[in-house]
This record gives sequence, C-alpha cells and structure tokens, in this order.
Amino acid sequence: PFIALFRMAAKVALVEPFYGGSHKQLIDILAAHFDCDLFTLPPTKWHWRMRVSALYFCSIIPKQNYRIFFASSVLNLCELVSLRPCLGESYKVIYFHENQLVYPVRKHQERDFQYGYNQILSCLVADTVVFNSHFNMNSFLESVDSFLKTMPDCRPKGVAEQIRPKCIVIYFPIEFPPKRILPVVLNTDDAGSYRSSTPLHLVWPHRWEHDKGPDEFCTLLLKLLEEKVAFVVSILGSHTNDIPVVLEETISKLGSRVLHRGPVSKEEYWCILMKAHVVVSTAKHEFFGVAMLEASYCGCYPLCPNRLVYPEIFPKECLYNTDQQLFRRVKNFSHKPESARIAAAELQMCYEKYSWKNLQSSFSDLLNPSSD
Repeated sequence: PFIALFRMAAKVALVEPFYGGSHKQLIDILAAHFDCDLFTLPPTKWHWRMRVSALYFCSIIPKQNYRIFFASSVLNLCELVSLRPCLGESYKVIYFHENQLVYPVRKHQERDFQYGYNQILSCLVADTVVFNSHFNMNSFLESVDSFLKTMPDCRPKGVAEQIRPKCIVIYFPIEFPPKRILPVVLNTDDAGSYRSSTPLHLVWPHRWEHDKGPDEFCTLLLKLLEEKVAFVVSILGSHTNDIPVVLEETISKLGSRVLHRGPVSKEEYWCILMKAHVVVSTAKHEFFGVAMLEASYCGCYPLCPNRLVYPEIFPKECLYNTDQQLFRRVKNFSHKPESARIAAAELQMCYEKYSWKNLQSSFSDLLNPSSD
C-alpha cells in the first residue's frame, strides 16, 4: 500500500522559511518548472525562522505523501520530521545557501550554537544535502567536528563522515537577461585610448547588513571622495529599517554622487548593471554571490576579496587582497571608466555553468528521481 501511495504522490513540497532574496529566486524558479506545493514565510527575523518555523509548517503542510520534500537549511528539518513522521517517508533534500558553522559574527561570544547544530541535525535526517558551491560544502564539512567540540562533554564523533556521502554541489541557477549587453565604445582619442563623458559608475548590489562589509565599502567611497576621484555609485540591495549608520552617513556625504539607493525593480536593476562600470564586493561572508555574477554578466568589472567563494568563481585578476589594492584598482579605472567594461568583456568567465538553462537537468534529477 505504501508503494502505491508513494508512486501516486507526484508532487514536490517546496519549503522556504525565509522567502526573500536568493532564497526566493531559487524557490520561484523551481515552482515554475516542477509540480510543486509551495510553503513559505516572509523574509524577516531570520533568527526566529531558524528557531521555530518547523512548528508553523507542521500546522500548514497537508497530511499527504509528498514524493520529494525540498527545503532550505533555514528550516530545522529534523524537528519538522519529528513533528510530522509521515514526511519521513518522502525523499528529503536540504539546500544550503549558507551555513551557520562559519557564518561571521561580530564577536565569538555572539555565535548561537543552536543554529549550526540544527543544520547538522537536518543533514543527518536528509537524504541528499545540496550546497550552492564547493566552498560552502567544504567549509561546512571541515567545521563540523570543531564546532561540536565546543560542547562541554558527551561530544559525538564521526558526524561529518556520516554527512559527507550525502553531499553534492549544484550551483545556484541564475536566470540571466536574454542577451548579454557588451560595451559599446563611442569615442577614442588620437592615441586610440578610450574616452568617456561619464564618471566611473560603481555598483554595490548587496544586503545592507554587517556580513556584506558596508564599513569597508564606505571607507572606499570616502577615500575616493577625499582624493577627488570622479565617480558615482549605485548602492542597491535590500535592507530593513535598521540601516547601518555608516551607510546612512556615507550616502549623506556623497550627495548627488549616489545615483540609486536601496532595492529597485528587476527591470531597472538590469538597466543599472548594463550601464555601470565596476561592481564591488567587500563581503565578510559569501557562499555563492548571485549579485556579483549578475553584474559581471551585464558587463561590470567584478572586484572581489580574495577569499570565501570568490576564487572558485572569478579569475584571479578580479581578486584583491587588501583595501588598498581595491582602492588602487578603482582609482585606475576612474581615469578611463569605459576601460572597465572592455576589461570585463575579456575575462575568461563561463556564465553558462551558473545559468538555469544549464543547471535545470541537475535539479530535474534531484526532484524527479527514478521511482525504481
């Protein structure tokens, strides 16, 4: 009887406790291409989503046999399956956009053990654990044992080795614009150098939170201002009402140099990226970096710290080691802004490997496995 029910239950349950940003992007793409029931919570108070969302979803997910149960690692999968044992019969997939074992906190004492612990338990319950990058997967697996050693006693052993065989990497699928816009150079001087009538246009398309390094980015902007470098900036990305003070103060000091601030429509977002020259990351935490790839695809030259996931995705010429190196690169581009887009077009980047078109088959294998 169970096998018959299992085969009849063709649908996928998609569960996202933090339905915003890249989490929302992924769920929307999957929901558009697979036979799914969608269960979400608004993208606020992520600490509480990690703590208690399982109890909420227990009350709203129908009591039926889903063939596949897919959720982000924000959900405590272990808790939900305990509350709803019938979900244990589903094939359970957990997707890691980020992992709490190496998520940056301002002080070591601020790290909440429970968040990382919940993710470890979710991995033990899941049938497949998917990470959005090799950096994400490796940093998680390499941190499990040291993380559990912070327990005062009765520390389990071999947990990482129990999880490792379940782990795979499927890059985050990006739906790029239909056509990549390459730079059009309108003018050259007598020596053949490119000229531009507009100042260097920087883009910072990240969440306005401490883990994205707003302090470092504002330091860069104020130093450019101090040295009278010609530039304008679009500070995009979502934010809550609790905006970092450093961003508010810097935006005020820059005045008309700030062309855009905060989130914009997707159409306007693509338009900005196709006109800007350089996209900057100052992140302290990044496990994939959707916005940096989107911007570089649209022709912006990416400048990323030489750490985290960036060496996995971007060529070494796009990476900087110090704030001073970042400043020098930006200042050099300011002399001939359009040269940044020319250089971006020459980068050896394979955007296809991060596109939904290329990754669709991997997700199809995950969500439509053989029933044999």
